[in-house]
Amino acid sequence: MEFGWTGRRLIVNLSGEKWFTENIDEKLLRNYIGGRGINSRFVLDIIGPDTDPLGPDNVLIIGVGPVTGTLSPGSSRVTFTALSPIVVVDSDKPGFGDSNMGGFFGPEIKYAGYDQIVIKGRAKKLVYLWIDDDEVEIRDAASLWGKDTSETVDAIREELDDDRIEVACIGPAGENLCRMASIIGHKHRAAGKCGIGAVMGSKSLKAIAVRGTKPVKVAHPEELEKAVEEAILVLQKDPSSTAWSVDGTPVLVEAHQRGGRLGTMNFQHSQFEHWEDISADSLWKYWTGSKACFSCPVHCDHFYKVNGSDGTFYGGGPEYVAVGGFGSKCGNRDLVSILEANNLCNRYGMDVLNVASTIAWSMECWQRGLINKSLTHGLELKWGDGNVIKTLIRLMAHREGRIGKLLAEGAYRAAKKINQGAERFVVHVRGQDPALSDGRAAKAWGLAYAVSSRGGDHLRALATGETFFTPEEAKRLFGTEEAVKRFGVKGKGRLVKWSEDQRAVADCLETCKFIVRTVLMYPKWMTRFFNAVTGFDYTEDELMRVGERVVNTERVLNVRLGLTRAYDTNSERFLKEPIKEGPAKGETLSAQAKMLDEYYEARGWDLDAGFPGRDKLEELGLKDLAEILMKMGRLGKPETGASRKRKA
Repeated sequence: MEFGWTGRRLIVNLSGEKWFTENIDEKLLRNYIGGRGINSRFVLDIIGPDTDPLGPDNVLIIGVGPVTGTLSPGSSRVTFTALSPIVVVDSDKPGFGDSNMGGFFGPEIKYAGYDQIVIKGRAKKLVYLWIDDDEVEIRDAASLWGKDTSETVDAIREELDDDRIEVACIGPAGENLCRMASIIGHKHRAAGKCGIGAVMGSKSLKAIAVRGTKPVKVAHPEELEKAVEEAILVLQKDPSSTAWSVDGTPVLVEAHQRGGRLGTMNFQHSQFEHWEDISADSLWKYWTGSKACFSCPVHCDHFYKVNGSDGTFYGGGPEYVAVGGFGSKCGNRDLVSILEANNLCNRYGMDVLNVASTIAWSMECWQRGLINKSLTHGLELKWGDGNVIKTLIRLMAHREGRIGKLLAEGAYRAAKKINQGAERFVVHVRGQDPALSDGRAAKAWGLAYAVSSRGGDHLRALATGETFFTPEEAKRLFGTEEAVKRFGVKGKGRLVKWSEDQRAVADCLETCKFIVRTVLMYPKWMTRFFNAVTGFDYTEDELMRVGERVVNTERVLNVRLGLTRAYDTNSERFLKEPIKEGPAKGETLSAQAKMLDEYYEARGWDLDAGFPGRDKLEELGLKDLAEILMKMGRLGKPETGASRKRKA
């Protein structure tokens, strides 16, 4: 592959302190493109179903895409993939996990000459990986033990005498195997989902430092430049993109409040009385400037300065999931404490969404008498207490005390430990918390949470088409105008399927989903960027077929781990408890089964079990995966399920 890709994979064995490079199969790149796609396929090929996610046999795979490091807008992303220590499937076995990060780390990997880095084994002592183009070292990191992520970046840059080196690292949470540990790049960019930071910590790998000087060759630079210029003009006229540029994702606080879908007090409510105190407008007094990831015209992120109870501090962000997570979800109106909590998570290396959701669950357990002072060492887990939130974050990161050790497991596992019916109040899909947007108030989002390949997650589908497509577009794409009525049911399965395929393509290219979130949602834009960079002539349908292939590959991986239809479901709160107030009052996800049938049918999967069928897998060129499922007795029979549906 002359353009876009480097065609090289770096494999590092920490146990043996050895490394080597190999060429990536050209067929693999054509079929999966890069990033998430080739990562997911590689995990399926080399990881057994009985692997311990925190054991040395798990792998940590880092992948970038063909447009990474080019002018293609939003081409900053990088995917980290492994079996997840937080996602569960059959009988609480670990499920597939990955996490995606922006910033500048991904492009630096590309400039160093790699499309993928595979890290195996476990180091005998704490180490960090230093990649300087073709030179690779496994270096001692004993002096970095206990340092937070910001301190780690500064120390490595000082040791290597280069302030421009890109570093992705873990903090104390990853070292202590907190299941919600994240990987932090560029000090404030997080690969947060699925506990991938704990996987990195389990390998005694503190950081990966990269410096690259190699160019990325572009097949048709003039075509790429033209496509980028046109895309930027479209983005500049899009109200959503301009709102992102000014206010960042916290603008969603107001949007979701007005839509009656703002997760509040662990989703006991869907509107927050004090939402204005945590809105984007309220953040302006703390923001010192906006910032962008590599090659991004939207620049949705910010820097902030706060004079807090812990002194003056500086931070990056915050994202909506932090503002809403430590705000409305915990019943907290104190914006300063929210910014402090966000800063602590970044420095300790923790996923703000899973951490906030776990704290919100613990507060509801306190409310209901399921957690008391004997477990919390006298700490009162009252709604809205910002100091309690910060204290719990510190305890979780270091696994200190009974409550710190318990909550470091995440809400799902913690609930199983304390029992007493506490599981009922965990809002999750397969052990992982979904986003703040209440799935009862926007049915496509609720279905998307249920079927996400990495457990509760909003970004696998990012079903914004439910909001931004016109009824005419919905009719043409999904067969019914009801698909874009948020309380509607028909067409939601097809909408989520289409959205997942489109978002998977973005993850394979490693293009930020915020670029292709609204006006650039049609695959024609990604096709233009991809073809201009690589010199290929893929059609839009061919590119979408790549996304479909990735989703099916991840489904086969999860089915092999034990996944069935029974695990494609939201929690009881979403399914049975009606929303109590606001414009979505009375709504539930009671129609989940009907939407799931439509989704499976659109995918060509078995309606009874959710297993992919032979016809669909062979159509996607995945005959070998059909054979894997057949040997397991888990090859789907979609025609049987369809027959059942017709009889019903």
